[in-house]
Amino acid sequence: MKVAIVHDHLVQDGGAERVARALLEMFPASSFFTLLFNKEKVPEFFHQQKITTSFLQKIPYFNKKSEWLLPLMPSATEHHNLSKFQLIISSSSIFSKGVITNPNSLHICYCHTPPRFLWTDTHNYLNELNHNFLIKKTLPLVLTKLRQWDRLAAERVDFFVANSLEVQKRIKKYYGQESKVIYPPVETANFHLSNKLDKYFLTGGRLVGYKRFDLTIQAFNRLNLPLKIFGVGPMFDKLKKIARNNIEFVGKINEKEKINLLAHCQAFINPQSEDFGITAVEAMASGRPVIAYKSGGALETVIENVTGKFFEEQTWEDLAYAILKFHNNTFNPQAIKDHAEKFSTANFERNFKTFVIEKIEQRQNEHHP
Repeated sequence: MKVAIVHDHLVQDGGAERVARALLEMFPASSFFTLLFNKEKVPEFFHQQKITTSFLQKIPYFNKKSEWLLPLMPSATEHHNLSKFQLIISSSSIFSKGVITNPNSLHICYCHTPPRFLWTDTHNYLNELNHNFLIKKTLPLVLTKLRQWDRLAAERVDFFVANSLEVQKRIKKYYGQESKVIYPPVETANFHLSNKLDKYFLTGGRLVGYKRFDLTIQAFNRLNLPLKIFGVGPMFDKLKKIARNNIEFVGKINEKEKINLLAHCQAFINPQSEDFGITAVEAMASGRPVIAYKSGGALETVIENVTGKFFEEQTWEDLAYAILKFHNNTFNPQAIKDHAEKFSTANFERNFKTFVIEKIEQRQNEHHP
């Protein structure tokens, strides 16, 4: 059986890229398709793979500014030639679910989320844009067209897999489709417990608006407790300007540095509503509790008073109150780590392979009753 894996674009190192890597490792003979490939922004693993890109890769300058290419992405996705493949697995948080496949193929979409900028966060997306007046006025019209295409593209998928119950709800609401929840792979074995804790709290990831790092900074500005923030992104300069001296920005870090930071922190702060939230699980794999906004994927990964604590309102005041109530000695690091194993890469691979085999057999039985 010829297998194709289709990923939106390889222009960053995030949770979706970890799923793409796991899929490539599960299906090593597969062909890999993506819209754009920026070697500077992705892990070395992808440098060793044979990757087929779209015509967007040939557009100079703009392929480094992928947001400018949004109107062309549906067409570029449809131009992937998958006619010779029997199994297509799309890894989609934007458009890869919209590939065109032959009538006898099986298309399984691992959906990280329906595109946030089209559905759940469209108004925030427009408000955060720094583009000129004309672009801000015309972009809503473009987004409407993309929304229509995205809804129709979802009908091309044979079976959806959602990365969390939260995303399963969105798939049902925006696409009217059922899905199976299979949690994404977390390299839990890479993280370890430490007997020595430092005084700092930790947060981090891609520094973008919806992750609400501004709330964490506001809370720690007032509490005057040590906080470290890792990661880079469009909000970096803005966040740094509002932070006081007790807050340290450590910038872009490698995996070894992240493992070390997580192992020695008091707790990991998760102020956002995530689709799943891999970094929070990595913190738990390090035996560290998570202080999380009670929403989204955290509801599936954090157990109140066992692996962390929730705050109810997405405000700096409620977060600050949760931090004040936090007592590190009430948590058992080994119990936290044991819970994180539920989300291991091994579990992802086992569950996803089982699902794929089940659907292949189901398709074969339909064709040969």
